[in-house]
Amino acid sequence: MGACCSCQRVRHYDHQGNYRHHNIVHNSNGDDRDNIIVEHDQGVVGKGDFGANIRLHGYSKFVSMYSQQGKKGINQDAMTVWENFGGEKGAFFCGVFDGHGPSGHKVARYVRDLLPSKISLSLKECNINENEIIKSTDDDDESDQNYILFDAWKAAYLKSYKEMDEQLGREPTIESYSSGTTAVTLFKQGEHLFIGNLGDSRAIICTKDEKDQLVSQQLTVDLKPHLPSEYERIKSCKGRVMAMEQEPSVYRVWMPDEDCPGLAMARAFGDFCLKDYGLISVPEVYYRKLTESDEFVVLATDGVWDVLSNDEVIRIVATTRKRSMAARTLVECAVRAWKYKYPRAKVDDCGVVCLFFKRQKPLLTKSMSEVTQLSFNYLELANDQNYPDNTKTDDGLDTLLDYQVKEGDDQEVARRVKDGFDNDNKSSSTENLHYRGQRRRSATKFVYLEDHQ
Repeated sequence: MGACCSCQRVRHYDHQGNYRHHNIVHNSNGDDRDNIIVEHDQGVVGKGDFGANIRLHGYSKFVSMYSQQGKKGINQDAMTVWENFGGEKGAFFCGVFDGHGPSGHKVARYVRDLLPSKISLSLKECNINENEIIKSTDDDDESDQNYILFDAWKAAYLKSYKEMDEQLGREPTIESYSSGTTAVTLFKQGEHLFIGNLGDSRAIICTKDEKDQLVSQQLTVDLKPHLPSEYERIKSCKGRVMAMEQEPSVYRVWMPDEDCPGLAMARAFGDFCLKDYGLISVPEVYYRKLTESDEFVVLATDGVWDVLSNDEVIRIVATTRKRSMAARTLVECAVRAWKYKYPRAKVDDCGVVCLFFKRQKPLLTKSMSEVTQLSFNYLELANDQNYPDNTKTDDGLDTLLDYQVKEGDDQEVARRVKDGFDNDNKSSSTENLHYRGQRRRSATKFVYLEDHQ
């Protein structure tokens, strides 16, 4: 790789709270070259560790990305794609992050910018050499080779996620006590696909069945609090899992003695008010060996999955004529579905990354208008009684501490939290949360998970 230069990524906020990246390359002659990420028609592109190309939106030959703000305030979704990840030609890292809480947008962007670098460096530290693994195992025992790769990549992922959460907790400029983010990420190298997941964002893959028909397969599990393993862990840590009477199908995580924060997922970065009560930042990890039948993968936030099925998502992406428009077309379909399925709800933020495995060619012959007629009978969807009432009548927030955030509001939140940590005898953020919980408790009835087991 050469030792004559090193690359350091420097980040700072602009006046709107967005990150700006400066890549400072230190040469052996002592000169520093400052590369700043610039805006292209195809997206924001910069350089990451080991020469990877960073894309925050837009498209490339194998990638389509798009995000749209909903009606709940600032867009708290973030996404990134690193091409030639880890310096490996043709390797990709993709990530989608869905923030929640007063500073969720900053948490999502912070994790988006730092997590890929940590994973890249961890993979290098593991010194994973696929050729050496193949030589060290029986040629006929391919499963052993995959297990070794999986174990090595899993260790790198777990280490990186742990370090990421710890660094987030130490970051003084971001309020992460009652704010956090999901993270669904993938690493593709050759025929190997490795996925890590926190929270309720999702990854699916489009593949062909034995009849050469396109089908969807879900690669991750939505890590909700009511899942048996998640529920038992939270309960053993004295956290509570309950649903409010007005939204009985949405189970949330609550502190032991206060009715807050009401987080609708069991794993996340940040949300440190719940980290002692069962919320964790340990990702679920998955491995898949790709075949010729596999076409593309879609990562998206729950704003998409709340209104579109896996099969609908696959069909929309596969029938989009211009690959560069696939993510945008999917988001636009999701927004329309929100308006018809849940006419009284606020549309959620939607973020999508599509990663294609092959050069572009027609996957389906039907036009988008035909697919729309086949897949979205909106009048029928609007009257569908199988969907929970809360999303028809309420915002369906990820955490009940969410509110309509304006840029800069969270600076005051961060100041109050910091003052609370620095002054034990003054009103702290915890006390503020206690007050909110007590106020909410007096008017809220709960449905306990045990009542439905």
